[in-house]
Amino acid sequence: MSAGAAKGRFIAFEGGEGTGKSTQTQLLADALRARGIEAEISREPGGTPGAEAIRNLLLHPPGDGWNARSEALLFAAARADHVARLIRPSLDRGAWVICDRFVDSSRAYQGGAGGLGDEAICALHDFGSEGMRPDCAILLEVDEARLRQRLAERDGDTSDAIGGRSADYHRAVAQSFRRLAQSDPDGFCILDGTGTADQVHARVLAALAPMVDAAR
Repeated sequence: MSAGAAKGRFIAFEGGEGTGKSTQTQLLADALRARGIEAEISREPGGTPGAEAIRNLLLHPPGDGWNARSEALLFAAARADHVARLIRPSLDRGAWVICDRFVDSSRAYQGGAGGLGDEAICALHDFGSEGMRPDCAILLEVDEARLRQRLAERDGDTSDAIGGRSADYHRAVAQSFRRLAQSDPDGFCILDGTGTADQVHARVLAALAPMVDAAR
């Protein structure tokens, strides 16, 4: 980071399948750029060539797929590469990183719904990514009926290995996200993900207004 340059900010959008994370990631990055703030868009798993290769293994697994521990290790490995090669360098040069998912997705999916427990997931994250946290994790929540409609419109009869899991699994994911956010009100911002993309985007900007104003 150059002398006098401000360190960037790291924002992660979290939530279950179909809550609008990818759309809001793009809209926030566009809004920041319009304000003269450099913004990098990324996603998890992914963001770097190595992490994208692991993403393909996770979403389209060979054979009978991965067991819970193998899956958690692969997510942690992808994240470690992502943090080292994209997130930290971008923040150090003063850019904002806007990410579609980060470690709280592993905590909710593998730790909560997958039954591995939060301690195990956090231990992997502490080792692989030195416990890095976003400046703000924005949890987008949408009711189950609306999510079913969105996913049917988005995916039809096809889905990846994780998105295609049972309704009970995804219900457990949503409950895990809610518990994580409620237990860390300083680290999370819970937002209603219903309405148009622009309506949700307005809620995101309002929640981040102090941080954005400080960067201008």
